[in-house]
Amino acid sequence: MPVFASDMLSSVAYAPDEILLALSLTSLVALTVAPWIGVAVGIVILVIVACYRINVKAYPSGGGDYEVASKNLGSGAGLVVAAALLVDYVLTLAVSMTVFAAYITTAFPALAPYRVPVAIVGILLICFAGLRGSRATPMLLAVPTYLFLGAVFLTMSVGLIRVGLGDTPHAQTADYTIVHSNIGDQATLGLATVLIVLRAFSSGAVALAGVQTVATAVPAFKKPRGKNAGNTLLLSGLLAALMLTGLTYLASVTGIKYVDDPHIYLVRADGSPVSAEYEQEPVLAQLAHAIFDNAPVMFFIVVLITALVLIAAANTAVEGFPGLASRLARDEFLPRQLATKGDRLTFSNGILLLAAAAIVLVIATSASATVLIQLYLVGVFASFVLGQAGMVLHWRKRLRLVIDSKTRVRMHFNRVVNTVGCVLAAGVLIVVIVSKFLAGAWLAVVAMAGLYLVMGAIHRHYSRVTRELAPDADVNSRTIPSNTHAIVVVSEIDKPTLRALSYARVTRSSQLEAVTVAVDEEAAADLQKRWNQMELPVPLTVLGSPYRELVRPMLAHILAIRRRSPRDLVIVYIPQFVVGRWWEHILHNQVALKLRTRLLLVPNVVVVSVPWRLKSFSRQYGGDGPDSDTSLYRQA
Repeated sequence: MPVFASDMLSSVAYAPDEILLALSLTSLVALTVAPWIGVAVGIVILVIVACYRINVKAYPSGGGDYEVASKNLGSGAGLVVAAALLVDYVLTLAVSMTVFAAYITTAFPALAPYRVPVAIVGILLICFAGLRGSRATPMLLAVPTYLFLGAVFLTMSVGLIRVGLGDTPHAQTADYTIVHSNIGDQATLGLATVLIVLRAFSSGAVALAGVQTVATAVPAFKKPRGKNAGNTLLLSGLLAALMLTGLTYLASVTGIKYVDDPHIYLVRADGSPVSAEYEQEPVLAQLAHAIFDNAPVMFFIVVLITALVLIAAANTAVEGFPGLASRLARDEFLPRQLATKGDRLTFSNGILLLAAAAIVLVIATSASATVLIQLYLVGVFASFVLGQAGMVLHWRKRLRLVIDSKTRVRMHFNRVVNTVGCVLAAGVLIVVIVSKFLAGAWLAVVAMAGLYLVMGAIHRHYSRVTRELAPDADVNSRTIPSNTHAIVVVSEIDKPTLRALSYARVTRSSQLEAVTVAVDEEAAADLQKRWNQMELPVPLTVLGSPYRELVRPMLAHILAIRRRSPRDLVIVYIPQFVVGRWWEHILHNQVALKLRTRLLLVPNVVVVSVPWRLKSFSRQYGGDGPDSDTSLYRQA
């Protein structure tokens, strides 16, 4: 549970904030409705958890809703789920690290102006740990989850005991007043209140975001994997629902105020607005302040433990995103580089892509958790709806094949549960879209649609290339060339050129020539003279260049050979320096790079780079001298 469900559990660190933030638009219902919204979200958590307990037992391979939708609703539905999950994994990392930064700056107010850098540093650290691929990392990150559970339940227990004894804690913001704009008449007020309550409910539903993480991590559980994953979901769901309900109740009775722009909407008891420098603390931090008012050290303990558990929650994205991306890459919906593991046996390309996307979101939103959460929920519940719809069809297909009455009763029950989950998830999705579309949810829809189109285009490309490269599709690919014409590119007579000549001679081509371009006629004449004096056994062809170009005359010469003998294979040997310093790349190999790039477009032409290692390479990587192989052995 602490390894794979920390995302779901840690969501109670910011879900109450979003509920109170939505309810802050009207004070008429905030104090009475907030606990019931927590209860409603808790019920939704339990229903969805019950559905996914069935999912993980039916599909224990770890594909989650992507596999369920693909197998039962078709590849199109599976691709929608995949797009939603990829976006949500990025948002999980961005949201977790943004809230992490909020708690760190709460504990250390001097860091408040640096909230964005703190979030970025958090992303880089957790992704670096993922790249290292240590087996101890998940278990190490499990410790904060246990500490967080202890801190939250201790806070809730002490708070409820004080309320029961009549010593109700008093939050620091309880004496503040929220300033509202004039909503209008009674009818308008009633409609606005309904919309505000729905928006608060959809905001609190962010606590469901971690369900998918457990569903996609089933292969990592011990056998029986499906049963163990289901039990983990059940325990995590019960704990999350209980914590969310308890925290929202305590936030209501302690009078906590949480608004979007405190210096605009928050007024002190004397009627003066709070200063522009006022930093609003998260709800859990305000509760710790109020409940442990006689033990201030407990405030810092609760805040720092919450920050630690958000790191553990971010790790679930680092585990989940690369795994899903690799599965999509194997199915040819994403670039194949995402399916390969690095030297630490981690999907390093996927982790780097995840980190880059999360950093962009943090910078674009100025590390605002509220803005990021607006983008969060559309993808979460879209995948829920399609996943549960796929499960309903799954049981429908299975029922046609099963005769045993006990098994059929169990399947009917599972289908009813998944149907209820599908309807409930669809209802929440509609509420999310209606209440949050203009607030930012439309960006998530656009991102999902764009990702869906990109993955479809990648799949079509791979399919087209596979058909094109099939062995039986092109008989010319097996045709042996009539002759081989070798060309050694010469700029001057030096060791790299002589080595290229030696390599070309060893291949025993049908024809062999050295070719140089006379950019400077005097230099070309001197080169021809030295060539003859050294009695090199390869004829030198000097190409004229009236416009002092290098690449175009060489390319024209090779194309002339191709026109004379279309079935011949032309092999072009290009000497290339291997350097040891980054800035030396700018000073060398530029003409060779241009020529090689142009020749790749010409059919029946093979380009061979003949390397010559300079002393700078030997000093940088080791070796006994220039062009030594010792460095390679040392690296091996």
